[in-house]
Amino acid sequence: MLKDLLKKNRSYRGYNEERRVTEEELTDLVDCARLCPSSINGQPFRYYLAWKKEEVDRIQAQTKWARALKDLTLPHPGMCPTAFIVICQDTRLGANLNTYQKDVGIVAQTMLLSATEKGLGGCMIGSFNAGGIKEELKLPEYLVPMLVVAIGEPKETIVLKEIEEGESVAYYRDENDVHYVPKRKLKDIILKAEE
Repeated sequence: MLKDLLKKNRSYRGYNEERRVTEEELTDLVDCARLCPSSINGQPFRYYLAWKKEEVDRIQAQTKWARALKDLTLPHPGMCPTAFIVICQDTRLGANLNTYQKDVGIVAQTMLLSATEKGLGGCMIGSFNAGGIKEELKLPEYLVPMLVVAIGEPKETIVLKEIEEGESVAYYRDENDVHYVPKRKLKDIILKAEE
């Protein structure tokens, strides 16, 4: 079951804008995230939920997607996510942003797996204008945006493709806009002691 969720949990960059994500759905994703382990159990994250179209549009304008596909603007027009969760670190609870860096990925992945289980999908967006996000959301100084997570109903095809050792891991799209994600083979990533 978990492996099936992991295979379906892709970095989606195209969504069905007719399917609006609700506040309740976002709240449930954060409820799953709050159960995750936290470095020294600091639990410094606060989660900004955006599901109203005007607010989602303002956050979308502060993000950059799929920088490896320089010739494309993603999401395509009419295929934007219908919700965002902005993971913020409360510096009153943990001043050092590096201490909790790995925790950001853990909570984001947990939320995305939960979204996948609900028939939704998402994308972790590390390329965003933090100052613009703070301003748009009117965040107090002590909240630092660490990661933006897009959420919506996926409306694109993503294919995992096993590659040989030495082949490129760069993702790409074909002429039909199918997104391919090269993955190294299991045998090529496991280290073993010399015999």
